[in-house]
Amino acid sequence: MRRKPKNRTGLQRISGISPHHAFVGYTCLKCSQLNHIDLRLQLLDPTQTFETAEWKCSKCGYVHKRHASLPFKNWPASFCNGTSIRADRFWQGFFRISTERPDSYWKQCNTCGRILPFAAFSKHKGWGPLERQMECRSCKGAINAVLNPKRTKQQLHESSVRRRIGDMLLKGENAKIDEDQLFDRFGGCCFKTGKPLDKSKRGTWAIDHILPSRYLYPLTIENAALLSKTQNASKRDRWPSDFYTNDELIQLSHITGADLSLLASKEPVLNTNIDVNACVTRFLSVREKSDLSKRIKELKMLLKDYDLAARLSPGNKKILGL
Repeated sequence: MRRKPKNRTGLQRISGISPHHAFVGYTCLKCSQLNHIDLRLQLLDPTQTFETAEWKCSKCGYVHKRHASLPFKNWPASFCNGTSIRADRFWQGFFRISTERPDSYWKQCNTCGRILPFAAFSKHKGWGPLERQMECRSCKGAINAVLNPKRTKQQLHESSVRRRIGDMLLKGENAKIDEDQLFDRFGGCCFKTGKPLDKSKRGTWAIDHILPSRYLYPLTIENAALLSKTQNASKRDRWPSDFYTNDELIQLSHITGADLSLLASKEPVLNTNIDVNACVTRFLSVREKSDLSKRIKELKMLLKDYDLAARLSPGNKKILGL
């Protein structure tokens, strides 16, 4: 029998809100009212929606459907005629925009009750059709402020081990970042918030590893973003698509020259373009009083988990007992 979960966050769930339901969101063409439709657990097919949907605005009652006349006063009457080919193509695009991909949908936060866009929720594999957490990222920040201090030493250690090992494996691969150049590239502002940063106050800003060292990406000029200290703490080792919006990912690609398809990947992609043997040599170059056995254990864990052991030389395999 499964143990009943305990709420240690201090924030109560809102009764009646499903943590899994998906919503379609659209702005009324006539009055600009934002509308939401609860789809429960079933996402829509764009073609079928275009053929059959009748979405009625909750404010003005205008019905959004194929063959409906378009209410645009600045358009020629021939364009607004619901039976015209132009109106037909408009309605195809209208329904496709709201239904074609999971990130087109909306979700209701189980903690604050707001219905928010897909990007406002972090990933949670297997959770409903959108696979997003029940709390929005704003509420999650408030929750983590309560929970993080309660984490055990073992939990804190496990969450930092891979990032630390990744940083150490990549020592020597990382490039020196010219801070003046970085500030120029990002206009002296936090990329996430757009707020100005003071370069002379080093404790207020940070260089974001866009593709995290946890996944073995070195810090380079193409992999560096300027963030406030607060935003960088929130980003930590999250994959870029789990922290930045689609528009922000596109901007990052333009600013840095990074591969947009890699930044936008829904799942983390391990960087295999590294010299594993050179990394091992650097990692095992420890101070005399360092805990060598512990370091070897952590290194073996990472090499196995990331399926990198096969790329080791026979000599390094023997040293590590692999």
